[in-house]
Amino acid sequence: MPERNGSTVDFARLSVFREVALRGSFSAAAQALRYTQSAVSRQVAALEEDAGAVLFDRRPRGVVLTEHGRCLLGHAEAVLDRLDLARRDLAAVGELSAGRLRVGAFATAGAVLVPRALAAFRTAHPGVELSLSDGRSAALLARVLGGELDVAVVTAPPADGVVLRHLLDDPLLVALPLGHRLAARRTIRLTELAEESWIAGSTTVEDTLIGACLRSGFRPTVRHVVGEWTAKQGLVAAGLGITLVPGLAAGSVRQDILLKRLRAEEVTPRAIHAATREGATPPPAAESFLGHLAAGARDLRRELGEVTAR
Repeated sequence: MPERNGSTVDFARLSVFREVALRGSFSAAAQALRYTQSAVSRQVAALEEDAGAVLFDRRPRGVVLTEHGRCLLGHAEAVLDRLDLARRDLAAVGELSAGRLRVGAFATAGAVLVPRALAAFRTAHPGVELSLSDGRSAALLARVLGGELDVAVVTAPPADGVVLRHLLDDPLLVALPLGHRLAARRTIRLTELAEESWIAGSTTVEDTLIGACLRSGFRPTVRHVVGEWTAKQGLVAAGLGITLVPGLAAGSVRQDILLKRLRAEEVTPRAIHAATREGATPPPAAESFLGHLAAGARDLRRELGEVTAR
């Protein structure tokens, strides 16, 4: 409401005013509100001062709204009802029965880790609106900094303005057909695969996972270039080549393919982090989701050990 003489109508006075109008007397309103009658009288008098008008006609057996009072009552009810709705909405966000969660993830994290965490979160908090988008880690971090994402799962190094929570170290595995000459081995040196036929997602080896071969001192012979992961698996299973697989994808590999660990000194695992914006108060939904991500990462580490033991 507009100011008058430097003061404004406050919510407490509106609440008392509405109760008096409903009850028809100061004493009945005081009893309902657990105030003294003099306190109710003072609140109404202060409101009348703020409004610049008499709101009640005082009578021996109670009070009656004046024309100004009837005018104000509708506005008071609307304001107080909206305030009550705001309080309920705030409580719902805090209790995770409402609100939103905006998540971003790089492609491989979006295969198993993030969907599992989202599913667990949805089960626990079905009233929260979820959204997931994918992209490269650098782009996802920019969206976190811009306030477009609440949480992003990334492989990027530390960046200004971002808080990184370590989830797991993602090892690079080699996918072999069942009858491969190294099928009985638990761990393989990448240089032992220098003469193999390779399957890659691009002719530019440097931009793919098998760029690790270059860092080990040899250029792999790429026989097949396919972008789809399902097609790569089919080629490996058919014995037409081998490829490298991030550990995050191990749980989705078909059963007629073997996954073997590479020597740690040759291939450094990727550090996977959950990124949030530094200095920003994370929504309650984000804090809960981070817990589900951490639990999912623990499960994946265990599953990875089981898959590579085949």
